[in-house]
Amino acid sequence: MAQRSVFVRALWFLAIGWWATPIVVNTAWLLNLTVVLLPIGIKLINLVPTVLTLAEPRSLSEPESSRGQSSLVVRGIYFLFVGWWLSLLWANVASALAITVVGLPVAIWMLNRLPYVTSLYRFHG
Repeated sequence: MAQRSVFVRALWFLAIGWWATPIVVNTAWLLNLTVVLLPIGIKLINLVPTVLTLAEPRSLSEPESSRGQSSLVVRGIYFLFVGWWLSLLWANVASALAITVVGLPVAIWMLNRLPYVTSLYRFHG
């Protein structure tokens, strides 16, 4: 996919990203509370940086993505006791910061780390 210009990404953020991101974040969080819809919620979390600024979606290659990961059991336990509520707080603070010019770089950093905060999932690359 072709890289989008900074102008297009900034225009997207001003027109759509700043208000759509909290909607996607909170929808993902609600989906994550259910066992059946959890996979859709996780996919939405991975798309949050794209919704905010049209950042390129992250690609998942199995051998690459499994290196350095905590086990699925550890990640599941973390999600049950910490990730579900911490990710809601983390994402909403990031969404609020994204509205300010000064907070936007911190918000982007936070939203890029949302999969880790939610389930200890690390992206490589």
